[in-house]
Amino acid sequence: MNTVRTLVELRDAVRHARRQGKRIGFVPTMGNLHAGHMSLVDKAMRQCEFVVASIFVNPLQFNDKDDLARYPRTLAADQIHLEDHGCDLLFFPSVDEMYPNGQDAQSRVSVPDVSEGLCGGARPGHFDGVATVVTKLFNMVQPDMAFFGEKDFQQLAVIRKMVADLCMPIEIVGVETCREDDGLAMSSRNGYLTPDERQQAAHMPKALLTMVDALKAGQKNFDKLCQDARDYLLAQGFSPDYVEIYNSNTLKPAQAEDTELTVLGAAFLGKARLIDNMSVQVGANQADTQPTKTVETA
Repeated sequence: MNTVRTLVELRDAVRHARRQGKRIGFVPTMGNLHAGHMSLVDKAMRQCEFVVASIFVNPLQFNDKDDLARYPRTLAADQIHLEDHGCDLLFFPSVDEMYPNGQDAQSRVSVPDVSEGLCGGARPGHFDGVATVVTKLFNMVQPDMAFFGEKDFQQLAVIRKMVADLCMPIEIVGVETCREDDGLAMSSRNGYLTPDERQQAAHMPKALLTMVDALKAGQKNFDKLCQDARDYLLAQGFSPDYVEIYNSNTLKPAQAEDTELTVLGAAFLGKARLIDNMSVQVGANQADTQPTKTVETA
C-alpha cells in the first residue's frame, strides 16, 4: 500500500488506476481504525478494483477544540490495518493541504433539513464541516463508489442527500454497524472509556433494542418509549443527549402510520459521547431488526 500526502500524488495514483480500467472505491475516515472501519474497506475491496482510504481529522466538524486535540492519532497502526486488508492507497493530507487558504476562508457546503436535530442539534455546524470535507475529498479522489458506516445514521443521510442534490456521480454504499460481543457499536471514541465505563456502555444498545422490541410488539406511544429509554440510561450512569424514533427514509420524527423506523440515541458516559441506532420495519410487512455485525476488535 502506498501512502500519499498531497493532492498531486493522490490524483496521479488514481489516474493511473483509472487508465487501467479499475473501478475506484473510497473509504474516508478520521483514523484510529478498528474492525468497523475495516468492514468498509473489505466491502470496497469486494466491489472495486482500486480502493483508496483517507485519514484526516477534520477541524471544521469539531465544536470543541479540546475534543479535536485529544482525538486519537494512530497513523502507524492504521497503515498496518489498511495494508492487511488490501487497501491500495492511503491519502493522509495535512490541514494546510486540505484548507490551503485557511479554514475561515474555506467555502462551505450545507445540507439543509437532514442536518437538523439529533447530532446536528447537539453539535451546531458539525454537519456543515462534514459535508464540506467530504465534498472536497470526493472532488480530490473522484471515486465511483464511497463507503460509510450505518452507525452514523444521520451522517449517512446527509451524505446521500448532498450527493443527490449536487448531482455527484458517486454511488454511496452504507455498511452495517459492527458491534462488540456485548452489542456496543464499535467507535474510535470507545477508547475514551475507562474499564468500568466500558462495562456500563453495553446498556446503550440494550436500551435501543428494548425500544425496537416494543415497536415490533405494536407499541405506538413513541414519546413514552423514548422517555423510558432516557430514564434507563440515566439510571445506568449515562447523561443522555437524545433518544428519538424517526422515519428511516425521511429522517423526520416518526408518525403512527410509519412502517420503517429507526431508533437513535446519543449519550455521554465519562469523556465519551456514544451514538447508536437500530432500524426496524413494523406493520403488515414486519421484519426483523436491521442486522448488525459482531466483529472482534482487530
